[in-house]
Amino acid sequence: QVQLVESGGGLVQAGGSLRLSCAASGRTFSSVAMGWFRQAPGKERELGREFVASISASGGGTRYANSVLGRFTISRDNAKNTVYLQMNRLKPEDTAVYYCAAGPSWATSEQRLYNYWGQGTQVTVSS
Repeated sequence: QVQLVESGGGLVQAGGSLRLSCAASGRTFSSVAMGWFRQAPGKERELGREFVASISASGGGTRYANSVLGRFTISRDNAKNTVYLQMNRLKPEDTAVYYCAAGPSWATSEQRLYNYWGQGTQVTVSS
């Protein structure tokens, strides 16, 4: 069992930066991949949650959505049971609720493979 709590969201101007954190409880953190997904307003029923980034259990493998490649960086600290999402050069279209999730051991964008989810943190980027 893994419990996840996100933090670090907020309001930022376009071009700014934010760092999201996701603290995990449970002794299996170092054996699971972690992912970040987001859900933009008005898209809940159409597309569901959009994949943003994922990182393997060891931290050696990462995967990014094309829309954030080069701007966002995912990392993890297994000693602190925490995964991070550094978001730079933010755009208004990055506005969404961001969720972290725990899944298999490899970095994947497949939402259905993630078994545990946090409650989400709001990120709002103003133009």
